[in-house]
Amino acid sequence: MPEQTICKIVRQYNKVPVSGEDMQKLQEIAKDCASVKNYVFGRYGGIKSLSKLYPGYTVQNEMTKSGLRESLGLPSVYFYLAVFDALKEIKLQWGRVKAAVLKRVNAHEKFAEEEKHFLRYLLKVSNAFESALNRTKLKLPEDLQRQYEFLASQVEAEKLERYLRRQVRKYVRKLHTEEAEGFSIGERAYRYADHGIYISVKQKRKRIFIPLTDGNRYVRQIYIRLYPDQGDVELQVPVYVAVKSHADYGRQVGLSMGMRVMLVTDEGHLYGMQFGEYQKQLSDWLSEQTVSYQRQFRQEKISGQETPAGRAAAQLYQSGAEPFIEDRKTGGFVFAQTSRDRSQWSRKKDELSGVHLAERLYPQPAQAEMPGAVSGICGGFRKRYQQSLQPLPGAWDQERRKIFLQPLRI
Repeated sequence: MPEQTICKIVRQYNKVPVSGEDMQKLQEIAKDCASVKNYVFGRYGGIKSLSKLYPGYTVQNEMTKSGLRESLGLPSVYFYLAVFDALKEIKLQWGRVKAAVLKRVNAHEKFAEEEKHFLRYLLKVSNAFESALNRTKLKLPEDLQRQYEFLASQVEAEKLERYLRRQVRKYVRKLHTEEAEGFSIGERAYRYADHGIYISVKQKRKRIFIPLTDGNRYVRQIYIRLYPDQGDVELQVPVYVAVKSHADYGRQVGLSMGMRVMLVTDEGHLYGMQFGEYQKQLSDWLSEQTVSYQRQFRQEKISGQETPAGRAAAQLYQSGAEPFIEDRKTGGFVFAQTSRDRSQWSRKKDELSGVHLAERLYPQPAQAEMPGAVSGICGGFRKRYQQSLQPLPGAWDQERRKIFLQPLRI
């Protein structure tokens, strides 16, 4: 029985910072590889190119004839790896789309089992899936063709294919990459030596040397991640290692997941002691970013950059000279038309001058009357005084004075 293996990513790091000139050469390769990937995304990311994705040699031949590599001056060891990296992402996207559509099909309550079976067949057979999306005549091997015709005869095939096209349009996305964070490199483009690695660049027969922190050597395709701000690089090497199995590792272990400690075993062993601290830091950072974003959005609205009328309203609101209030829905400013809006403007103006609204409305409380409009300012007044025009008592006791002289909140 063959030994079971798993793939792990081994990372290697530079020992000293990479010089600016060498980092610029690496960034140039990364940008060209990103351009190649975007070209492949735009040309082969649609439904018309489904037949060319597997195994991908048709795309490789067409990219060779396109002349893109010559125009970029990119070595072939980088060019074709970028092409196949882009094809891999396209295939992954189609896999995600099929999984999402299959989930919708299984959850559809109005579909009969025959209809679901037919849609699953279209999703599983690549040629049938491509034919349904492109509305072309289906050509399959004899046994598959017979099975397709049998399933199609039991349902309304055209109706289900239209449903499939709608769902695919809903989930498929246009792939594009903006950041050139790194690139893949084949074993012909690098060489381990002198406790470091020599990497080929765009100039012919030129290589740059990067000292590494370890002396391990690998012969396989690797990915180079660039950190130009720190002058660092990271080499990501896929390594297949054997799965270790222990005969005495057969008993059950109880695990408890917590908020402060990530895991606690039934024997009391703790794993992830700083999990709660990390979560708190992440939560605080998210809260700060949310407040900062809201403040920035509100400031953009207050500044009134949209229209001259908006700028004028913002100035009148900030000065308090005219009854303009803040619109909580849009973040802009509107003219106070209702009594409630004017009360809100008055409160804002009085807050700036340090005067309570009740003190301004009732300078002589012993002789004042409560206007009907004031009874609608807040629910507290409506509960305390049902009769809007009833005269206030001649002398205020201490309790009613507290009620009227407290700041109003709308």
